[in-house]
Amino acid sequence: MKIFYSVLLCMLISAVSFSQEKNDKVNDTTVQKHVKLDEVLITGNVKTDPIHSTVSNKYAEKVVQPKNVADLFNDINGFSVIKRGNYAIDPSFRASQYEQLNIQYDGGTKAMHACPNRMDPITTHIIPEEISKIEIIKGPYTVRYGATFGGVINMVTQKTDHLESGLHGKASAGYESNGGSFVNMVQLQYIQNKYDIVGNAGYRDFGNYEDGNGIEIPSSFRSTDYGVKFGYNFTVNQRLQVHWRQSFGRDVLHAGLPMDTDYDNSSILSLDYKLTNIGKTVKSFTAKAYYSFVDHLMTNYNRPTFMMMEASSAVEATTIGGKLELNWKPSEKLNVFSGFDAMHIGRDGGRTRLVKIMNGNPLPMPMTFNDRVWQDSYIDDFGVFTEAKWSTNNTTIVTAGLRYDMVISDIKDPDDDFAAMYNLEQRTEHNVSGTVSVKKLVSDNFILEAAYGRGVRSANMIERYINHFTVGQDPYEYIGNPNLDAEVNNQFEIGFKGHTNLNAFKYAVSFYYSSFENYIVAVVDESLNRKYMPMAQPRNPKVFRNLDQAYKTGFEAMAQVDFLNDYYFKTELAYVYAKNKDLSESLPLTAPFTTKITLGFEREKFWANAQYNITSKQENIAESFGETETDGYQTLDIRIGVKPFKNVTFGVAALNVFDEAYNNHLNFSFANQSDFGRTPITDPGRNLTAFLQYKF
Repeated sequence: MKIFYSVLLCMLISAVSFSQEKNDKVNDTTVQKHVKLDEVLITGNVKTDPIHSTVSNKYAEKVVQPKNVADLFNDINGFSVIKRGNYAIDPSFRASQYEQLNIQYDGGTKAMHACPNRMDPITTHIIPEEISKIEIIKGPYTVRYGATFGGVINMVTQKTDHLESGLHGKASAGYESNGGSFVNMVQLQYIQNKYDIVGNAGYRDFGNYEDGNGIEIPSSFRSTDYGVKFGYNFTVNQRLQVHWRQSFGRDVLHAGLPMDTDYDNSSILSLDYKLTNIGKTVKSFTAKAYYSFVDHLMTNYNRPTFMMMEASSAVEATTIGGKLELNWKPSEKLNVFSGFDAMHIGRDGGRTRLVKIMNGNPLPMPMTFNDRVWQDSYIDDFGVFTEAKWSTNNTTIVTAGLRYDMVISDIKDPDDDFAAMYNLEQRTEHNVSGTVSVKKLVSDNFILEAAYGRGVRSANMIERYINHFTVGQDPYEYIGNPNLDAEVNNQFEIGFKGHTNLNAFKYAVSFYYSSFENYIVAVVDESLNRKYMPMAQPRNPKVFRNLDQAYKTGFEAMAQVDFLNDYYFKTELAYVYAKNKDLSESLPLTAPFTTKITLGFEREKFWANAQYNITSKQENIAESFGETETDGYQTLDIRIGVKPFKNVTFGVAALNVFDEAYNNHLNFSFANQSDFGRTPITDPGRNLTAFLQYKF
């Protein structure tokens, strides 16, 4: 820990010192051209964007419904969502999820969850209305944004409009019929040459929704959020930006988890600095630092098990990180990015149990037990990297990158039984990852991309240090393993995209194959017994282990035809097949084959589309994970938006028009619910929505 804080302090001092040195050399100008911070990874430039990358729709421009977190990912080809209710939702991409995906805000800010059941993933700490777009790098094809195993997801918050000075803002409100849900947000921004400030606040109140059979699903929650972003332009070529935001979740019901969230409070602070146009060889210098803290309380007070045992668990997570990067060009055709980054994750907290009934017999005096959840653990990651883009000629770009991560982990307050299982001591791992790719501009209308990436991920804190807690989709207790080897993803991908001369026809296809080393899964250990409720089933816990043989392969494809000036027809396909050879089954949480067919109409002041979603049956399952086969289903969504006045946007939508009763394969099963057996959570039935936004 002392090493981590010292390194982070040095990063900040270096950034400030570099700023002061350059500040004396650059004269201010009357008309400021603001420096663009590295919050955006993908700029729309074919020659500089990462290979096999994509940008999702700009939600702020074509919003037609109040958005839940799931809506940010459901319409992106290749994505599914892991659902435990209507709040604790994680994205899954190509059968990669959780820490296998490098999920961040604005080019590097991270906030790790405190709950071992992931009631509070990173996607819950920001309101969806604040997200302007989502950028995706589809595999371990860059080394610049932290250790990356299955891909990078960068959620970009809305930027200050530097073209107009003065006071601006917007207000929005939305309603969903299924659950009687309300959302609203107000944002104000004030812009001057030297500085700009943006503030926003939002409130969300979601009720229990009904599935297609009219059954009410416990999924309500409330959340309040606010944020302030301040930017200052020292000179024409250097900028400092501070972003502070807080989120407060209340009374969150989790249909697929054994407890509910009483409160979930998060605070995130980020500091970004950039200096450009430094010299002939050294082009720019960027520095970033961030801090997040999550305070989480969950209880079973409204669950059936409360009659036998009262349980409350207060846990917390601290994430601290930063990055320094230098962009330099030793020659006209060679563009190099070199840097250092660091991240610290620390978690602690415990569970208090008041046991009223033991072995089926009421106790005359209830007994109190205190359980260590995280056992005061931490993981530090220090990385150095270099990535170079070489323009061999006007049509070919070769990218190569190399990264080294030193990962330090330790547990400072272990339970006696956990300490007896392992020889616990501070552990240091040395991970090497890298990538090489080629992008060929065959013509103005056709691009060919081929890439290899070696992504390395050290085990997360659950996989290392959880001790007899139910953290999976099944009812097993899970036990961590601090001696796990790091997962390795050797991923190969080839793809192409293009369009006709008048953009009337657009297409894109990607094929990929991943060979895994040391893949981490939890396996039943029959030599061990349950720790809590020892007479309950299943009797034997699961322990995290490394597998020797696993792989996945798949593709994504898109084709779009524009016709009659304003109309378009679009088809998207996504398929992934995963195999765990050691257990002769699929890897867990592998989404089925999906197809989206969209017919739309789009003008500047009016747009509409109908999207038909086809999800196939999933027979390729991981039985050891508690998965069962899932039937296929089809849904239809209709969205209409209009701008009746210059600054007003109004949208309505009808989701799941045919009121289909279904569940996605990645949904968790109902857990500890009085009216539901252990079957997968069903998704919302028909839902009518309306959204109104006013800008000024």
